[in-house]
Amino acid sequence: MFARYDKYLNSVDKIAVGISACLLGQKVRYDGGHKHDRFITDTLGRFFSYVPVCPEVECGLPVPREAMHLTGDAGDRRLVTVQTGIDYTARMQGWSREKLNELERSGLSGFIFKSKSPSSGLRGVKVYRGPGAPALSGTGLFAAAFIKKFPLTPVEDEVRLHDPGVRENFIERVFVYHKWQELVRNGCTAADLIEFHTRHKYLIMAHSPTHLAALGKMVANIGDKGAETVEIYCKVLMEALRLTATAARNTNVLHHIMGYFKKQLDQLEKEELLEIIDQYRRGLIPLIVPVTLLNHYILKYDQPYLMKQYYLNPHPVELMLRNHV
Repeated sequence: MFARYDKYLNSVDKIAVGISACLLGQKVRYDGGHKHDRFITDTLGRFFSYVPVCPEVECGLPVPREAMHLTGDAGDRRLVTVQTGIDYTARMQGWSREKLNELERSGLSGFIFKSKSPSSGLRGVKVYRGPGAPALSGTGLFAAAFIKKFPLTPVEDEVRLHDPGVRENFIERVFVYHKWQELVRNGCTAADLIEFHTRHKYLIMAHSPTHLAALGKMVANIGDKGAETVEIYCKVLMEALRLTATAARNTNVLHHIMGYFKKQLDQLEKEELLEIIDQYRRGLIPLIVPVTLLNHYILKYDQPYLMKQYYLNPHPVELMLRNHV
């Protein structure tokens, strides 16, 4: 059986992901409205269990309320109301510290933030420094605090999730990080780390062969530095997965996997598989096509090592993340 992430998920065991509450349809925005995102609730909601957060409301501000924006320089961001200039920076920072301690106990595997929000925007938030146009260089106060406390946790905003490549990368990282949290929670032994690395080998290779080599050395030399290696391994792993799995890197992985069948495939099958892989490389067909054919050969020729590779089934097929060209 293939190593598929959705096999261990059921209606109860969903992945805990934090989210800006307005994206779930909650009317918590400054104007009393919401920013309900149907993809997030209707599609991802089948696999994610959301933990909603609204920094403004939870720190005591009413709905509706005066709009706020960021001011100041990078070293001293201030959160102030647009018309009256009331400074809510200290209140937001104090609440954020308490909230992050609470979220730490929730074991979040990711967070989806509201774009451009002065409290929750990840990037490109307007920052005012006097007269003139604002700089699109800010990060919301709560989002910045979250990233600082949980640097390895996958984060993204709802606008970027509509980009197929960004969406695939984020969701893949959430599933891998969730699996890692599960591993550590159950007590990660040297044997467990070796098994985890083995199963994720080609997934990591698709993102960064350089990081794969570094991780391989860690695992090979784990020795008596188990706990230290486990911590460093996760940092390097998530750093690797943040890099884009390009068509060139995926093609390299597909060729590696094809190598396992050099004695089984006849000449016609080899030519067909090579052509399909090349069509993917040239952007003519989506990744799911060569992956599906490889999965067929894995079953047909009984390749147990490849059956363990999460690269071939890294997330639920219902999300269709590899169907884009």
